[in-house]
Order: sequence, then C-alpha cells, then structure tokens
Amino acid sequence: MTSSPQLRELRMIPMERIDVLNPRERNQGIFSEIIKNIDSIGLKKPITVTPRPGDDGAERFLLICGEGRLKAFSALGETRIPALVVVASDEDAFLMSLTENIARRKYRALELLSGIGLLKDKGYGAPEIARKIGLSSSYVRDLLTLIEHGEERLLVAVQNEQIPLNAALCILAAGDDDKSIQQALQNAYESGSLRGRQLMEARRLIQKRQQLGRSVSRGMSRKKADVTTSSLVREYQKEVQRQQIMVRRASASQERLLFIAGALRRLIADDNFTNLLRAEGLDTIPKYLAERIIQMRA
Repeated sequence: MTSSPQLRELRMIPMERIDVLNPRERNQGIFSEIIKNIDSIGLKKPITVTPRPGDDGAERFLLICGEGRLKAFSALGETRIPALVVVASDEDAFLMSLTENIARRKYRALELLSGIGLLKDKGYGAPEIARKIGLSSSYVRDLLTLIEHGEERLLVAVQNEQIPLNAALCILAAGDDDKSIQQALQNAYESGSLRGRQLMEARRLIQKRQQLGRSVSRGMSRKKADVTTSSLVREYQKEVQRQQIMVRRASASQERLLFIAGALRRLIADDNFTNLLRAEGLDTIPKYLAERIIQMRA
C-alpha cells in the first residue's frame, strides 16, 4: 500500500533539473497547437513534479505530468517553468504519471494498453485500474484478457473503434483455426455485433493477424534481420501460398457466379416468372450479370 502524495508548493523550476518519468510520443500537429497556445496566452496549468536528490548534490525533479507543456516551454526558449511540487514515493510518482497519461480524453491506443498492462504488473486488479482511468471494470477485465493473450492487433482495433470489444473476444476464442474464426464472424454478424464497415474491418484485421501475427509495431527502431538464402526461400514460399489461396478463392467465386448466371438464364426464360418479377418491381439485375446471361444465350 502506497502513501498519498502530499502537496508542498508552487515553484519556478529550472527545466534542466527535470527528468521525464514516463515519456511518450506526441502528435506533431497537437504539439504545435500547445506551443501556439502557450505562446499567445501563457501557461494555464503548471506541471507537476516530485523532488529527488541529484548526483551532484543539487535538487532534481521527476516529472509526473505535463510533458507536453515542458517541451513546449523548451521550444519557446524558456529555461524555467511553473511547477506544482508534491512529495511522492517512486511508486506513487510512477502511478500518477501513468494514470494521468492514460486517463486523458485523447490517447493513443497502445499507450492505454501499455498503461493498463503496467498497472496490472504492479498488482492492481481490474476494479482498481478501472477507478484510476475512468473505465468500467468489465471493459478493463476484457481488455486484460486480450492483453494476457498478446492480442495487440485486436486491442488496437478495439481502441480505434474499428471493431467492438465483444467481436475481438469472439475472434480470440476462435483460436487460430480459420473455419472457427469465420464462424465467429458469422455469429457476430447475425447477432448484430458486426455490420457494414466494421465487418469489412474485421476481415482485414484477421487477414493481417494471420499474416503478420498478433503484435503490432510500436514505432520503435529495430535492427533489420539479416537476409539469408533460407529467409528468402521462406518468404517466397509464404507468398506462393498466399497466391494459391487467392487463386482458389477466385476460382470458387467464378464457379458460384457461373451457377447464378445459369440459374438466372433459365428463370428469365420462363415468362410467368418474369411477369411475377415485374409485378413485384424486381425486374432489374446488375449489368455484369445481364451481360453474362446474354453471353450464355449467344
């Protein structure tokens, strides 16, 4: 159990004495707006720091929240910044920084997921995490289920509102079996969980998940793997398999199209059937199918 941080005072702090505790990447457009706002109207809210002794004996500070404001001040050429100094243990400072980052109105999906994972690693359960970041316990519990299974790709899709959380859990439950996954998609569609654009997004997501794995790039630079003869052969084999799957699907679609066109040709030849269609206002068909039927008659 950690002690609650205590407020000390508001001070002007040399920025060179501040260490960022929980750094994160920033959207350049949003960061430019922060700089512009501070330059025009000043700093509306001080940053929050906690003091620590420096190696040189002078006082240093850990930044708890306000990294964007700190960087904006630096970009504007300032050397000191208003800071609310609180006394906090290392764990309290870390948790304050973490929850401040992931409880914002706008956050990057991976930041939220990484933050929830770190809170879990610190020993917090779903109800406690939910209270800290302003989400429901059930939602956090379901996110933790995906986190524990390493389903970063599904998690990012959920946080970006590409697919609903219950659909992601259905995909997880289906495992790696393609037939089970397709059945999960069918069930989600029939239940109304996935419709229209989200269904298409789910199909694309599953394809990426199968080809590229469950995890996604975090934007960090990585050492490129050495290209060897065996690695090239493996990549070639993967591409051949992918092309073969595409050919099989295209052939199956072609066969279905020919069957439909043939069935329609026979039905349209029946005057009673065509009269019924006209009476019901169903006497038009897609141009491509009409051209197919004409070709079959020729």
